[in-house]
Amino acid sequence: MKRGILSACAGLMAAAAVAVPSFAADIPRPYKAPVYVAPAFTWSGFYLGINGGYAWGHSDWNNLPMGIVSTNVKGALVGATLGYNFQSGNFVFGLEGDIDATWIDGSASGGGPGTVCSGPNNCETKNSWLGTGRGRIGFAFDRFLPYLTGGGVFGNIKATPNVGGSVNKTQFGWTAGAGVEWAFSGPWSAKVEYLYADLGKITCGPEVCGVDTDVSYKTNIVRAGVNYRF
Repeated sequence: MKRGILSACAGLMAAAAVAVPSFAADIPRPYKAPVYVAPAFTWSGFYLGINGGYAWGHSDWNNLPMGIVSTNVKGALVGATLGYNFQSGNFVFGLEGDIDATWIDGSASGGGPGTVCSGPNNCETKNSWLGTGRGRIGFAFDRFLPYLTGGGVFGNIKATPNVGGSVNKTQFGWTAGAGVEWAFSGPWSAKVEYLYADLGKITCGPEVCGVDTDVSYKTNIVRAGVNYRF
């Protein structure tokens, strides 16, 4: 009888050993949420922004062999920016254009007899609008983008001699510089940049200046801006 009881117990234990894994498999396991991986930041895409800053430079009034008078110019500027970036690895390639209203001018008198700026009144050089079309290349450190930039510049040069009248012409030239941009929140970024711009020279003819006179315009620009990427 004891042998029968022992056999029955052994059978029950064997059945339990088989049933326990099946029962354990049916027990719901705790839910493990997937690990969130933030998408990689990219500078690619179109953007629109505003910019503003300050410019300083010089303008030469040249009617050699009679003389040259150099005029310092300076003033503020503010305007709009439109651009596009394409990012490949850490390198960011872009095209950017802007158009600014400017309040940049300067005046001077001097020179020897026969120069258009000799006498009691000053000659004045003025720039009232300025635009650029440039390429950009930068190296991104996540949301921090230092870059080099260069391309064309266009704007007006208004030359007013001391004898009255003026000449106002649109000029095309070149520009180059560098800057840094920081994506501080979502699609928003802020930048600071320096540009050197050379608009070349215009000619003030005898009908205004009394004698053919070349008036040049070169300026340094430091400005800040805020962009919104689409």
